[in-house]
Amino acid sequence: MWKDKSKNAPVAQFLGWLLFISLIVEAILLLLEPCSVAYAESGRLTFGYALYAVLGMFFSTPAPFIALLVTLRRAEKITVKEYLRRIVRTPRPLAAILITALFCAAALVFALLCGTPNGARWYMLPVGFIVMLPFVGIAEEPGWRGFLQPELEKRFPFPVAVSMTAVIWYVWHLPVWLMPTSNHYGDSLIGFAIMIFVWAFAAAAIYKATTSVLACAAYHSFVNSIGAVYDWNSLFDGYPKTGAMLLYFGVVFLFSVALWLAAGKAERKKDACAGFPAAIGYGPSP
Repeated sequence: MWKDKSKNAPVAQFLGWLLFISLIVEAILLLLEPCSVAYAESGRLTFGYALYAVLGMFFSTPAPFIALLVTLRRAEKITVKEYLRRIVRTPRPLAAILITALFCAAALVFALLCGTPNGARWYMLPVGFIVMLPFVGIAEEPGWRGFLQPELEKRFPFPVAVSMTAVIWYVWHLPVWLMPTSNHYGDSLIGFAIMIFVWAFAAAAIYKATTSVLACAAYHSFVNSIGAVYDWNSLFDGYPKTGAMLLYFGVVFLFSVALWLAAGKAERKKDACAGFPAAIGYGPSP
């Protein structure tokens, strides 16, 4: 997402804007939470709940998207059109589709074997994915995997950069544990931390192999959309007490590490080949 290679990316500015936007929005949502509780109990739509829903959909979850847009507009003067173009840019579409589909298939197989259906029709899964893609995947992934992760990689080894991104991603989610009507309220903080850590590696490996924010957004959105037909929280957020859950997270983590190593090897080989002609005298004259 950061194209100006002549200077360091403004990571601190992005995190500052993210903190600023999130603190304001989450504070308002906490004040409006009684309206959401009342709606959950009565089903009666009020202005307070409508405001709560709009803020959550367009400002809370998309805070990374908004923070990065503000950061890039200030630093690079990019347009919204250019910003969106960078998000959907996928240099290797076939690789992006295959790699993302593999991670998505692992989550779906885990749900099929170990999940508890919530009674919804199966068509709700693709419907959920369509809704999640703009409002969750694209709302978050430009900031996490498109900007923060690759910029931290320039300063730290890949595992350290992923761990730092995972910690920030985890802390950013914590306010929802204070909201009784949120989908994470009452969940295991340890279980959620494990999930965030493993999926941070998965999404970072997808980006490392594809350089596609859209691929990361698709993976993020698909996994979330499983909640349209299964009890998502008990399946993914719970403390890993079962062998199946440990196996799923273990397989995803190991495949993510293998993909990162393979992508890094391919990157080094490409760099070596690009520099080879000049090194032996067949490149352009100085």
